[in-house]
Amino acid sequence: MGQNRVGAVVLAGGQGRRMHSAVQKQYLILAGKPLIVYSLEAFMRSPVDETVLVVGAGEQEYARREILLPYGMEKAVAVAEGGKERYHSVYAGLQALQGCDYVLIHDGARPLVTQEIICRAIQGAVDHQACVVGMPVKDTIKVADDRGYAANTPDRARLWQVQTPQAFSYALVRQAYDRLMADESLQAGVTDDAMVVEGVAGHKVKLLLGSYENLKVTTPEDMVLAEALLRKRLR
Repeated sequence: MGQNRVGAVVLAGGQGRRMHSAVQKQYLILAGKPLIVYSLEAFMRSPVDETVLVVGAGEQEYARREILLPYGMEKAVAVAEGGKERYHSVYAGLQALQGCDYVLIHDGARPLVTQEIICRAIQGAVDHQACVVGMPVKDTIKVADDRGYAANTPDRARLWQVQTPQAFSYALVRQAYDRLMADESLQAGVTDDAMVVEGVAGHKVKLLLGSYENLKVTTPEDMVLAEALLRKRLR
């Protein structure tokens, strides 16, 4: 990366309602470790210079004591408090970074992210200023109407399932988020950072290959699959 400084924002503020657990999913134990630890360790082993972990309201001390300290990350990872929506948490993470040229934004619920994917995203940000990792969809996709009937079938060859990290020039994504946070009319329907850069900044976002293993843990079934994949890697 030369003289460029790279930061990472790792999001761990979700409620995980579909997990049906009293423990938030990012703190669930996965193959012997809290789920969020895997993402943090991947970024610590990568060329990223600075990492900010964004947690829910009132969870900062818990994250430092139960996540960062036991795994030797208390000096390497800063902790910021997120907000009600994902974009509030991303903005908190962006504000916490210091002097970065590029930034990667990652959902902590994707524990199987690899250094290879992280490095690919960094290079994508350098080359294109805005990129996301993802994979071409395997299944036929139907668009439903408001009554639950199939309305149309998009061309599968042009559909991707978007993952994280999503990587950007810091100046570009920060400017877009500054505008987003200043204008509530821009916030409706925002579900990822690429949408903000595309819709608010008007900048095209490059799609890069991630991995089908880079899954997002959302349901109990995802935990089973993620643990199987992690144990396969360890073998």
